[in-house]
Amino acid sequence: MPPVTGGPVGPAYWAEYAWIDGIVEAGVALETADGRLSAVRTGVPAPPAGSVTLRGLTVPGLANTHSHAFHRALRGAVQVGGGTFWTWRELMYRVASKLTPDTYFALARAVYAEMALAGITAVGEFHYLHHGPGGTRYDDPNAMGHALLAAAAEAGIRITLLDTCYLSAGFGDPPTPPQRRFSDGTADAWAERAGALREGPGVRIGAAVHSVRAVPADALATVARWARERQAPLHVHLSEQPAENDACRAAHGRTPTRLLADHGVLGPGTTAVHATHLTAEDVRLLGGAATGVCMCPTTERDLADGIGPAARVQQAGSPLSLGSDSHAVIDLFEEARALELNERLRTRSRGHWTGSQLLRAATETGHAALGRPDAGRLEAGLLADFTTVALDSVRTAGPPPRLAVEAAVFAATGADVRHTVVGGRHLVRDGTHRLIPDVPRALAETIAATGGP
Repeated sequence: MPPVTGGPVGPAYWAEYAWIDGIVEAGVALETADGRLSAVRTGVPAPPAGSVTLRGLTVPGLANTHSHAFHRALRGAVQVGGGTFWTWRELMYRVASKLTPDTYFALARAVYAEMALAGITAVGEFHYLHHGPGGTRYDDPNAMGHALLAAAAEAGIRITLLDTCYLSAGFGDPPTPPQRRFSDGTADAWAERAGALREGPGVRIGAAVHSVRAVPADALATVARWARERQAPLHVHLSEQPAENDACRAAHGRTPTRLLADHGVLGPGTTAVHATHLTAEDVRLLGGAATGVCMCPTTERDLADGIGPAARVQQAGSPLSLGSDSHAVIDLFEEARALELNERLRTRSRGHWTGSQLLRAATETGHAALGRPDAGRLEAGLLADFTTVALDSVRTAGPPPRLAVEAAVFAATGADVRHTVVGGRHLVRDGTHRLIPDVPRALAETIAATGGP
C-alpha cells in the first residue's frame, strides 16, 4: 500500500502476521504519523531498524459498539437466585442509584482499561445516567457524561458517547424513582443538554433512543432529527424482550421496529441494539433501510433474552456489529464466535460466517457504527489503531499461520491480547496497560466503592 505523507512521524511497528483485506500476511511493517497509518508494507521479512516487534496476529483495533460502563459492577453479583431480565434490572438500578460523577469516572476508567487489555480501541457508551439521585441536576448538567469522556481519555481509548434520551417508564408512564436520574423531562430538554457536549480528540458525540418504552412516540423524531442534523450516530435498544413488543402493540398497534420506521428513526446512520425478537416484516424494515444491528451475545444469553436473528438481518441488508453491553465478560472474540455458535444452536448446522466475516463485525462495521469510518482496517491514511493476539498461547497454539484468524476468532480470548496501539501509541505492551499498570486492582477498588447491587 502506498505511504501517506504529512504529519509528525510516529512509532513504527513490525507485525509477525497481520490481517489485511481478509488475508493473513506475513511480515508487515506499520508506519505511523500524526496518529494514522502512514504506510502499510507487506512481505517485510524482518523488523526494520527502530520498529517495535509485534509477535502474533495483528488486526485492526476492536470496536465495542455497545457498553453500559456501570453494569461492570454487577459482574458475579447477579448470578444467584435466578429470575429474568426484569429482576436483573432492579439490581442494576441499585448500582445506578449510588454513582456520583467521581465514582463513575473511577469505575469507567478501570472498565475502559479492561477493554484496552482485551484489544478494544473504541467504545460506544450508551449513556443514560445523566442526573443526581431523584433527578436533581448537577451544576454541570453533563457532569456524568464528562466523567465518561475523561475516563476514556485516561484509559487511552476512543469513545463515542451515545447520549441517551430516556423519558418514561413505559408507554404513558412517568419515570419510576430510580429512573428519574435518567430523564430530562422532555425531548427538547434532552436535545438542549446533549447539544452542549463537544467532540474532541478521541471523542465523538452521538445520540440514542433508549427504547420505545422509554421515549414516547411523539418524541422519537426529535432525537432522530438531532442526530441527522449533526451527522451523528444514532442507536436504539430494540425488541430485547417480548414484553416490550407486546406493550408496544397494545399502545400503538404496531411493533417497535415499525414504530421507529414510522417516525424516521431507521436508516444507515442508525444502529439497533439486540433486535432479538423480530417479525419477518421487522427484518425487512431494518435491512431495507440499511439500519445496522449490534448483537451482544454474552449479555443476551446472561440475561436469558434469547438468540437474535443475526443471519437474517444481515442477509436483509443490515451490517452487523458487536458489543459487550452489561460486561458479563469483556471479550470481543467471545462475542464474535458466539454469533456463529448461537446460529449453529438455532439451525443445527455450521458455517454461517467465516472467521474473517466475524472479525469484520468486531472491527470495521463496529467502528462505522460509532461514526468512525476511518478506523477498522490496516490501511494507509486510516487511524493507527490495532491489536495483536498471541498465536502461541494454550488456546491458539497449533493451527498454521494461514488459519490464524480462525484460531483467534474461535479460540482466543481477551487474555491472549499482547499489544494494543491507539493512534500510534503503544497502550498495552506485552499484556500490561502502560497508563494503568494494575487494572484488576483498579476494578476491585472502584467496584467496592460503588457498594455493589
